[in-house]
Amino acid sequence: MIDSIIMSRPLRIEYAGAVYHITSRGNEKKAVYKDDIDREIFLEALFQVNKRYNWNCHAYCLMNNHYHLIIETPDGNLSVGMRQLNGVYTQTFNRRHKRVGHLFQGRYKAILIQKDSHLLEVCRYVVLNPLRARAIERPDKWKWSSYLATVGKEKPHSCMNPEWILGQFGTTRSIAEEAYRKFVHSGIRQESIWKSVRCQSILGEEEFTTTLMDYLRGKRDIVDLPKVQRYADRPGLTQLFSGNIVQDISKRNEKIHEAVQR
Repeated sequence: MIDSIIMSRPLRIEYAGAVYHITSRGNEKKAVYKDDIDREIFLEALFQVNKRYNWNCHAYCLMNNHYHLIIETPDGNLSVGMRQLNGVYTQTFNRRHKRVGHLFQGRYKAILIQKDSHLLEVCRYVVLNPLRARAIERPDKWKWSSYLATVGKEKPHSCMNPEWILGQFGTTRSIAEEAYRKFVHSGIRQESIWKSVRCQSILGEEEFTTTLMDYLRGKRDIVDLPKVQRYADRPGLTQLFSGNIVQDISKRNEKIHEAVQR
């Protein structure tokens, strides 16, 4: 019953530490970026939203009439941030191109992702989107995704942070970048990752999805989601402050900053 109810309009599930795959498409399937300046404006708007709402963008891909984002929300504030992002960009786009009215088609789509089990795969899906659209033959040929930055071929845009993804492949950056490159290429011919999505809005293992389904049914509070799932892969202080790092003031301060960010 709950699946049929949510089919018409998936509910937003927000909690501290939630991670989402977000897409938003142009109204009437029209372009939301007319040139590279528009794309730069959008990424800058995303950067400002990240700062204001404490978001972390793991990956992105800007197509012609839609975009894909992987966003982590440490403060559980997806909706308010998305209103800001799409609203500010629409206003800027309309002024620049001397138009009025809606730019995006209805509500954005957000699928809640279980971080420790599915996020890496979804991040790969995002940067492979231009290949599925047959716009390019290799992922490094698409300028407007986070792929080039994550493999170390260009400096990451200030709107995204590749550290979590690379951290899944090793502690040495060059080795992690190469392993990530191979991981992305190995997924080019894989089947769709969305077959296991529940209620159009939840992707994860059975315990994760069951917990959130119960929340949608009103049978469980969101706080019942195990912390091991909400905060998977958060490094411990013993890991961040290893060795004699605390004896060096400058390095200690760098590690404190890293701990806060991660």
